Amino acid sequence: MSGITRLPLLSALQSPADVRQIPGSQLPTLAAEIRQAIIETVATNGGHLAPSLGVVELTVALLRVFDPRVDRIIWDVGHQAYAYKLLTGRWPRFPSLRKLGGLSGFPRPDESPFDHFGVGHSSTSISAALGMAVARDLAGKPHKVVAIIGDGSMTAGLAYEGLNQAGGLGKDLIVILNDNEMSISRNVGALSSFLSRKLSKRWVQRFKREVEAIMRQVPVIGDDLAEYARRTEDSLKSFFTPGMLFEAFRFSYIGPISGHDLRMLEEVFAQAATLEGPILVHVLTQKGKGYAPAESNPTYFHGVGCFEPETGMAHKLARCELPSYTEVFGSTLCQLAAADPRIVAITAAMPEGTGLTEFARRFPERFFDVGICEQHAVTFAAGLASQGLRPVVAIYSTFLQRSYDQIVHDVCLQRLPVVFCLDRAGLVGEDGPTHHGVFDLAYLRHIPNLTLMAPRNEPELQRMLATALSLETPVAVRYPRGVGSGDALLSEPTPVPVGVGELLRPGRDALVIAIGSRVLPALAAATCLAEEDGLEVAVFDARYVKPLPTTQILELVAAHRHILVAEEGCLMGGFGSAVLELLADANLLSGRTVRRLGVPDRFIEHGTQDELRHALGLTKSGLMAALRALVA
Repeated sequence: MSGITRLPLLSALQSPADVRQIPGSQLPTLAAEIRQAIIETVATNGGHLAPSLGVVELTVALLRVFDPRVDRIIWDVGHQAYAYKLLTGRWPRFPSLRKLGGLSGFPRPDESPFDHFGVGHSSTSISAALGMAVARDLAGKPHKVVAIIGDGSMTAGLAYEGLNQAGGLGKDLIVILNDNEMSISRNVGALSSFLSRKLSKRWVQRFKREVEAIMRQVPVIGDDLAEYARRTEDSLKSFFTPGMLFEAFRFSYIGPISGHDLRMLEEVFAQAATLEGPILVHVLTQKGKGYAPAESNPTYFHGVGCFEPETGMAHKLARCELPSYTEVFGSTLCQLAAADPRIVAITAAMPEGTGLTEFARRFPERFFDVGICEQHAVTFAAGLASQGLRPVVAIYSTFLQRSYDQIVHDVCLQRLPVVFCLDRAGLVGEDGPTHHGVFDLAYLRHIPNLTLMAPRNEPELQRMLATALSLETPVAVRYPRGVGSGDALLSEPTPVPVGVGELLRPGRDALVIAIGSRVLPALAAATCLAEEDGLEVAVFDARYVKPLPTTQILELVAAHRHILVAEEGCLMGGFGSAVLELLADANLLSGRTVRRLGVPDRFIEHGTQDELRHALGLTKSGLMAALRALVA
């Protein structure tokens, strides 16, 4: 296992079935080896460390009871799945985790037959598992279906939609709730576990049904007697456990139990496998378990870059002194909010990731974290805007897709001044196709009443944020992951004229029309072509995808025969499509060669941002090659 210290137990496993053959006395050693492999790999590659460390024992117990060769195991989000990858035959390739051509950071059915459903966004596991359970029963098969969902994912409505139908259908389905936020003392936890398990045993359930039937036969008072008995049992159970919520969905509730007690986990999972109907097993885990830096700071180590495994200290990166786009957004929003009390900020469970931590500290009454509820976040913002406030909804581009209907009907149809700030737009890197924010320009630009823009650098982001908050209609601003050019920030950002771009470089031989993060590489490519080839290439920063700077683009295109359009978004329906539509409507395509650079019509795999941009020809060298071919 290149790149990882020799781990005897782990390296001896050839298939998940081998986990069952390990003596119980050696399971703690196996858990320690799994943690060591995860820590060493994530320290080198980056990744989701704390969530995966927290479910090591849970994963081992899962594979000692259920057989992924026949049973269906569905992970939610996938942040928790590193231990599962190690135990399902992928440990030799584990050092390639999140690298170009290597293992994905999330479950992928095309990567392993033991990954039964692809995930990357949250709260999908229960719905997918229920679909598999129904398909199993229609086919008359006996295997088990298990969904593992985190407590964070349980904040989303989709999880409860799945619970609701699962309880209504009454199918055999096991949901394991990995709760790594709630703390519970040993004594209370043991008592709760004891009560829940005793009340859930198959013979107890059968006995309860039989006693209830007898009670209901008692003349006059039978129904009341049975109902009183049921209430008494429910009251006793709910006094010690939070299970009544899930019992209301008609799930049999087991727990809460310790997520780091292998013997108890295995016993409870085995018991759950014998029960009929929908079962929920509530497991308490510690995020970052077994690695002190992650235990003390689980938020930082949830998704982390490269670090020193001995200390947990992050590796120093080149240009780390530059603020990221996320940081520029956060500081600028605080600056604008200090002058405008109408500004409120909304995030969907990612205040750190979206740069709103300082805003939350300075303006706690104007900050709202709605949990993993993007749909609610958008409609909530619409309600705020309808009453005169100026809500700023900061969400990763890929996650905003979950709220498309709300953007259309609740915000844009009503022309409400909600500002959408789309972080991680474009290619995000190692998290791969579920996290690339490449579809936003295409799925937003056709919505009426919406203004859509993208900055080329940090001061332009500041100005666009000021612009967005000055308009009385919906606005979206998209910006990339990472740092920008390092241009000096503005002390008082002023708005950018709506629908007006900027010609950054004149030229007679070709024209580049670029948007967002591809503007500066286009400018660098034009400079190099002038020095190396004597080509004079004009570079125009459109700034706006909607409304397009129509007059400027038409004038520039009229003066050039060779036009290159560059964006870091999907080519199907994106910025380049908007430019082509404009030129076609103006009858300016004849006699001209127009080429588009962007993300092709396929899902882009994981790798570093630089690797992916290079592969797609979106770097300076790629733009130079495209321009040389264009004018040849």
